[in-house]
Amino acid sequence: MTKVKIDCKHKSYDVLIGEGLLKKTGEILKEYMSPCSAVLVTDSNVDSLYAGGVEQSLKKAGFNTFKFVFPHGEGSKNLGVLAELLEFMAANGVTRSDLTVALGGGVTGDLAGFASAVYMRGIRFVQIPTTFLAATDSSVGGKTGVNLKAGKNLAGAFWQPELVICDTESFNTLSREVMADGIAEAIKYGVIKDKNLFDTFCEGDWRDLTQKIVARCVEIKGEVVNKDELDKGERQLLNFGHTLGHAIEKLSGYTVAHGHGVAVGMVLITRAAERRGIAEKGSLNSLIVALKKQELPVSCDYDAAQLTEAALSDKKRTGEKINLIVPRRIGEAEIMPLPVEELEAFICSGLSGEDEA
Repeated sequence: MTKVKIDCKHKSYDVLIGEGLLKKTGEILKEYMSPCSAVLVTDSNVDSLYAGGVEQSLKKAGFNTFKFVFPHGEGSKNLGVLAELLEFMAANGVTRSDLTVALGGGVTGDLAGFASAVYMRGIRFVQIPTTFLAATDSSVGGKTGVNLKAGKNLAGAFWQPELVICDTESFNTLSREVMADGIAEAIKYGVIKDKNLFDTFCEGDWRDLTQKIVARCVEIKGEVVNKDELDKGERQLLNFGHTLGHAIEKLSGYTVAHGHGVAVGMVLITRAAERRGIAEKGSLNSLIVALKKQELPVSCDYDAAQLTEAALSDKKRTGEKINLIVPRRIGEAEIMPLPVEELEAFICSGLSGEDEA
């Protein structure tokens, strides 16, 4: 098992990464806290796979456990399901000394984390990611939230978990498409901070390195979050590909998965940056090679006007500017404030032309 320490201004916590951890959930939690009431939050898919074993482990360790199951999918990440969860917690007498346990992917973690942040003005929660995407990215850093009709993650809170338990064996049940969502985020980390990590996805089979890859992504995120927990500065680098990725998700009615949208968003931004002399020549080609090797998309069917309109509801917009994350080269990126009136032209330069790879 690998342990990565996350140090934030007001809280430090461990991320445990290894095989066979799900069946030891209660035992592990008991090492970090006294048994209490625990609301196990999961979706309808994960419920049938893992919830029974985790619930049994929690109860065996002395945790008084209540299970809340919501329909699988991004469509459940809304204020209605959040309200149902909060009412469930209240009906079961959950107090400020209790906790929630988020078992599943990013939707589960975001939903359970937001509920934990606002229930009784804040209770503890534990992240147990079961997807590669949640393990490498969303389970760490304390961003929680739900979607509004106007856009993704527009209601939320910064609320750090007490502990993250990542059982890499859970990745074995993921479809190739769902696994690819997490790979896109791992490639993102490589582009912005670690060329060696990026190269891993351009070379041979990396699956024997899964635990090390998760740990490295978590380390990078921990380092960035430690410097900028509330997303005012350097943490925005983690949004590489996300402004246009979220726009693509929204335009598709969320039929395009998060990682697939981010993959295309990274390509569009990198092409535009390279054409404008911001990114080192060859960066786009390297990115496209990596994404195609991992069977991720590199283009979309939306035009610049559609993408611009959707992107302008993004949280990265501040007044009349929007912060875009652009690569200087593979392994290094920067924040580029762009006037909103220039966004469509920038996106247009990222859309045009044939793929270089």
